[in-house]
Amino acid sequence: MRKQRGFSLIELLIVVAIILIIAAIAIPNLIKSKMAANEASAVGSVRTINTGEVNYAASCPATGFSASLLELNTGAICAGGKSIIDNVLAAGAKSGYTFTYAPVKGADGLNDTYTSAGTPSTVGTTGQRQFCSSQTGVIQYNLAGAGCVAGAGGSPALQ
Repeated sequence: MRKQRGFSLIELLIVVAIILIIAAIAIPNLIKSKMAANEASAVGSVRTINTGEVNYAASCPATGFSASLLELNTGAICAGGKSIIDNVLAAGAKSGYTFTYAPVKGADGLNDTYTSAGTPSTVGTTGQRQFCSSQTGVIQYNLAGAGCVAGAGGSPALQ
């Protein structure tokens, strides 16, 4: 009588079941770690915008803060604003977050204040919290993923 080679169907099913159990444990943790990485990148990007705005205002005193995120990359209005931030962030989307920027003109005609925000593209998948900031440089957040209010009395500050 010949001895059979290979695996039985039961042995293969047991191996597949073990792999599925391991995947069921690992995938949620992988998603959580990816969300945490996206949120850390968003905080870094908001910080980069704040630093870029300070540099822009110092380089372009006749303008104040920049007119847009794109201006921090192209320097179209003021040559001192060229290449302060990278092309990706200037386009307004990075690491699962979309970034908005709104300057506010003062009575002197210059952009005296601004607000910026990083919002998760898909709440619960790419990130959970929205981050925002203003010319004060304080980064604040909202746990709901939207509705962050920058400035005094706004959302809680990031510690």
